[in-house]
Amino acid sequence: MNHTGHVARLGILLVALVASLTAFAADLAAGRKRVETFLDGLQGLQADFHQVLTDRSGRTIEEASGTLAIRRPNRFRWDYREPYNQVIVADGARIWLYDEDLEQVTVRKLDDTLSATPAMLLSGEGDLEDNFTVVGVEDDAGVQWVHMEPKRSDTDFKSVRLGFDGATLRYMQLADKLGQTTRLTFTNVERNPVIDPSRFTFTVPPGADVIGEPTHGSSAHRP
Repeated sequence: MNHTGHVARLGILLVALVASLTAFAADLAAGRKRVETFLDGLQGLQADFHQVLTDRSGRTIEEASGTLAIRRPNRFRWDYREPYNQVIVADGARIWLYDEDLEQVTVRKLDDTLSATPAMLLSGEGDLEDNFTVVGVEDDAGVQWVHMEPKRSDTDFKSVRLGFDGATLRYMQLADKLGQTTRLTFTNVERNPVIDPSRFTFTVPPGADVIGEPTHGSSAHRP
């Protein structure tokens, strides 16, 4: 091939590369818009969930199921019912985790270190751009997947994938830094339902040990 041929071939490759990058950028923009549209006007969410945790080889470590309730901003409640009873409540100031078998409550302050977590993505009030970068978009069997990575380095997970069926969030997949993946499937999803505010007030069960932040000034109560 002569010099002219090499130049022409290089030009074709460059044009193809630019077209590919332009399409990729358009896909990322569409994915970002998809998540922003879902979050826009979202005041609350209620759903049943099924959770599967797998190790780096894809082997299932545990499964669980329960109910989820979210009230923006900064309030959510996960009630695990199977195979064990556990409750996680964010009351706007703190996060409470109650393990019924251990009769133990762990509490921590709801601060900026939690802003780039999937739970706060759904229940927080900050912009998507502030905490996450959209790195991939794909369609699979009618589900649009948006792959994102946190901008902070001090989170426990390295990426999250959201799966949308039309306008409804159906799936969430979290990959942590240990190589484990948590897959959540949401059913009976209700957008902006009426939720009793008391669901986001945690009551410390009688006899339970409390570990972590003091309860003074929080919305927790002892019976």
